[in-house]
Amino acid sequence: MRLCVIGTGYVGLVSGTCFADLGNIVQCVDKDINKVNNLIKGKSPIYEPGLDEVIKKNFNAGRLIFTTDTSKAVNNSDIIFICVGTPNKKNSQSVDLSHVFKVVKEVIQCAKSKKILITKSTVPVGTGDQIELMFRKSKKKGFSIVSNPEFLREGEAIRDFRYPDRVVIGSDNKKVFSIMKDLYQPLTNKGAKFFTTTRRAAELIKYASNAFLATKITFINELANLCEKSNINIEDISLGMGSDLRIGSRFLRAGPAYGGSCFPKDTKGLVSTGEKFKTNLSLVKSVIKSNQNRKKLLVKRIDKIIGKKIKDKKIAFLGVTFKPNTDDMRDSTSLSMIPYLSKKGAKVSYYEPSGKKNHFSRFKNCVFVNNIKDACINADLVILHTEWDEFKSIDFKKIIKNNHFRIYDLRNLYNFNEMLNKKIKYYSIGRPNIN
Repeated sequence: MRLCVIGTGYVGLVSGTCFADLGNIVQCVDKDINKVNNLIKGKSPIYEPGLDEVIKKNFNAGRLIFTTDTSKAVNNSDIIFICVGTPNKKNSQSVDLSHVFKVVKEVIQCAKSKKILITKSTVPVGTGDQIELMFRKSKKKGFSIVSNPEFLREGEAIRDFRYPDRVVIGSDNKKVFSIMKDLYQPLTNKGAKFFTTTRRAAELIKYASNAFLATKITFINELANLCEKSNINIEDISLGMGSDLRIGSRFLRAGPAYGGSCFPKDTKGLVSTGEKFKTNLSLVKSVIKSNQNRKKLLVKRIDKIIGKKIKDKKIAFLGVTFKPNTDDMRDSTSLSMIPYLSKKGAKVSYYEPSGKKNHFSRFKNCVFVNNIKDACINADLVILHTEWDEFKSIDFKKIIKNNHFRIYDLRNLYNFNEMLNKKIKYYSIGRPNIN
């Protein structure tokens, strides 16, 4: 099929590239000419394992095209995907749909024949209705407006595209379903469920899914607080709960507050949708508040670990992104911790496998180093922030020269009994601590 993907951010670039890999001709459109030129050269703007190779493969095969020409891409395609950002408005929980509506206006202006227009961006309930109204007012007929939310995890996006649990298609025009089924047939043949529903339902499924997963994370983090005070291992609780098939084991790992591009934005977006329809989503509101408090709690715990005299203490961060295998720092707990420590006068060094982060350059006494050893060598405290694989088997006694160092493990990567045997002062999440 001939596809047009508008927006080469995370969703658009991964989806467009993977659709091309299925044999479709895909034109990826972006207004940023530098980004487009870099993509043509094979340079991806995002960090996603395996993506660069798939981009080069399909670009060289002629199936993947990068362009700034929206009109040409739209008119050379049968199906158009909107994959632009839908952030929260500044100082608000409501969703900024300006980028989406800008794309719709461009499509209305340039399209010379009927198309299927699909929102893959996460949008509030009723957005498809607004888009349809825009087309009616323009008197352009024959366009089908569809919701096809994505469920790609950062760091696992290519696999998630190729082996999805389900493909959700929302449309009020049932004729569209057969076309979309043909598009996704290579994935449904491998076991993905093809789920069809109304457009509004599809829009809500995305928000509901992310809010529920955020709730599981927040729930286990709150239980971890209880476990720390009652001398119980949170991992036993997670295993005991997760073994119940009604609950499931995924997203029951205690750790930092949730972050990234989806959960913080989508929980707020769902609350905003509830307010629009005069529905109080009190549980989701509590999840948002608890997650915000989680960051404060973990930051304050540093004082308990190394004392309130933080000035001149050498603190090493291993990882600063919100999860491994991505360069995304949005709503990462490190964005609270490092500024706090810098203001207290600590000397912070950090090693991050995805590279240096410009955000931290503004803080004095905060430096990026290129390897684990240089980050930790003279540390008073090592904070294991992100569970990159290379952080899971470090011999701390061998690389740290300070005999009185401490470990603050936000991901429970290490066994605390082994740390006790090695006489390392070790602090983790929701587990009995070694003092």
